[in-house]
Amino acid sequence: MSQDDLILPKDFPQLKNDTFLRAARGEETEHVPVWCMRQAGRYLPEFREFRAGKDFFDTCRSPEACCELTLQPLRRFPFDAAIIFSDILVIPQALGMDVQMVPGKGPTFPDPLKEPEDLQRLQPKVDVEKELGYVFKAITLTRHKIDGKVPLIGFTGAPWTLMSYMIEGGGSNTHSKAKRWLYRHPQASHMLLKMLTDVIVEYLLGQVAAGAQALQVFESHAGILGPVEFNEFSLPYLRDIARRVKEKLKETAKDIPMIVFAKDAHYGLEDLSQSHYDVVGLDWTVDPRAARERTGGKVSLQGNMDPCALYAPKEHISKIVKKMLEGFGTRGYIANLGHGLYPDMDPENVGAFVEAVHTHSKQINKRM
Repeated sequence: MSQDDLILPKDFPQLKNDTFLRAARGEETEHVPVWCMRQAGRYLPEFREFRAGKDFFDTCRSPEACCELTLQPLRRFPFDAAIIFSDILVIPQALGMDVQMVPGKGPTFPDPLKEPEDLQRLQPKVDVEKELGYVFKAITLTRHKIDGKVPLIGFTGAPWTLMSYMIEGGGSNTHSKAKRWLYRHPQASHMLLKMLTDVIVEYLLGQVAAGAQALQVFESHAGILGPVEFNEFSLPYLRDIARRVKEKLKETAKDIPMIVFAKDAHYGLEDLSQSHYDVVGLDWTVDPRAARERTGGKVSLQGNMDPCALYAPKEHISKIVKKMLEGFGTRGYIANLGHGLYPDMDPENVGAFVEAVHTHSKQINKRM
């Protein structure tokens, strides 16, 4: 047993920077908080060095490794939040599926779900603590090691996104195999989505018990659905997750902000803003002012700079950020990209993005 196994989810260091949490709740902040999806990632040379020669999911199962990778970007940039290093596909693994990270190809399921009878291969009752306890340990360890610098975000993939991976067997441009299920096997699809929802609720509650101070639900494949399918196969489960997690947390008087990020589901903005989440994450295809109008001040917003804007010269990044901040306004807003950081991005430009958010938002607030 390592020393880190003895670290318990209590007596955490006091939080020194709660800007992100206050913005999530729509409160006033001195500056707009900023973090990036995939901020612990391959664009950092220290990340590549640390991960060299190691299996991806072995890394995910090591609390010490996840803690180190989560902290790396905080040593470089004044981010206002950290997100635990892990992967959304740990849930299909917990359900008994084999998932491998193949270099140059990405996540791969050697034996994906093909027909409804394949659902019998999945574990009917998942012991979340036993199967995913390594994520909880990573969160607890990181909460201690982060020393209260910024809040720690826990996360999960959403049911439809996980279902599409489990059927496609990996990434896909069309998601036609997974969508075939929706049209040919709607009953089995709902059965799988409900199964995933039950595990996700337990998983998120476990993350909070371990020390997560906010939660994000990634519906990365929302945009592959049309509005009708989204309203049937995605939205009800997203709502169910937030409602059930919030109800359970109320019993322990915990107020944990929840963020939903349904990429490319711009048609669902109004519905997402009334789905029990505190924050709605946006991709770069949504206009900030229009998003404010359509969500009617019911939620805080997060996003949404095009990640590719980070290829621009630093002065140009600063102008893009300023325009974005003017569009969203500085209250009830968390700056982020509209998707994760790409591996070939220059860390210096990431630093310029963070600095621009802080500088411009402080100036805007002073003028108000």
